[in-house]
Amino acid sequence: MVLTLGAAVVAADGFTPPSRGGGQAPAGPPATARVTRQTLVDTYERAGDLGYGARITLTGRIGGVVTRLPLPGDVIGRGQAVYRVDDTPVVLLFGAVVAYRTLTTGVVGADVRQLEDSLRALGYGGFTVDDTYSAGTAAAVRAWQRDLGLPRTGEVQLGRVLFAPGEIRVDSVTTGVNRSTGGGEDVLQYTGTGRLVTVLLDVSRQRLARKGVEVRVLLPDGQAVPGRLERVSTVVEQPATPDAQPQTKLEAVVSLADPAAAARLEAAVVTVVFTAAARADVLTVPVAALVALAEGGYGVEVVLDGTATRHVRVETGLFAGGRVEISGDGLRDGTTVVMPA
Repeated sequence: MVLTLGAAVVAADGFTPPSRGGGQAPAGPPATARVTRQTLVDTYERAGDLGYGARITLTGRIGGVVTRLPLPGDVIGRGQAVYRVDDTPVVLLFGAVVAYRTLTTGVVGADVRQLEDSLRALGYGGFTVDDTYSAGTAAAVRAWQRDLGLPRTGEVQLGRVLFAPGEIRVDSVTTGVNRSTGGGEDVLQYTGTGRLVTVLLDVSRQRLARKGVEVRVLLPDGQAVPGRLERVSTVVEQPATPDAQPQTKLEAVVSLADPAAAARLEAAVVTVVFTAAARADVLTVPVAALVALAEGGYGVEVVLDGTATRHVRVETGLFAGGRVEISGDGLRDGTTVVMPA
């Protein structure tokens, strides 16, 4: 016995002959579908924000009066002035370690190495790129200071340089020209220059959000761009109302394989498509083609020769996109099955 949509169909030997009901108007031919061999992919979609990633605040540590500021959207490269105090530059250099001390002869650390890396990239020499601030480093710093119009002290004052991993983009300016600075006041906020998508996920989706996972990003114009999860972190989302509780979320940051595809979009809401599961080279039918067997499990009604049909027990696998993976005796790509009414 086969049960489909609440109706019982008896098939004693699995064969259903064509109906010859006397006196009744002949029914129209049943709707059918074909068994298809394909890669079946189950996806999970979530809205994300396209932008430039996290905003970082730059505070002023060089005392004086702000005399020049960049504009929002400006891109600043290595060796260039981020802003000016008393008409002297605060300079961008590349490095992952933030500036946290004055660099002078004898100090040792990763911040020294990245200073020397930048000096070498800017054309200064006479030192070995290592973790030690040597006399050769100090001589190169004096030459660099001379070219910038700074006092030739041979040491790098805390606040004179901003270390960032690469070029920066000015997001907003929070002070003004002719304002005093140097006491840790906010000067501006900046980001990286790469286009990034930030998406929040429930912690239950943690298996989807792993560094290096490939995703698809659907832009507002419908274009699909490959993406990659660069980092995943846990954040606390504050409630919208006072009586609600904060919620822990996963924040995933996605890079675009083709940043130029989003070049015209300063900011936008996009859709991030995660692959939850995938099965390659499997037979599938529409989920609606399944019939529930009275003895348990599922089957499909295979069309034999026009009107005669036979029920075939199937094992089901992945369900995705309205289709289901199946396997069963005699089923192959192109087999015709009945779609129950």
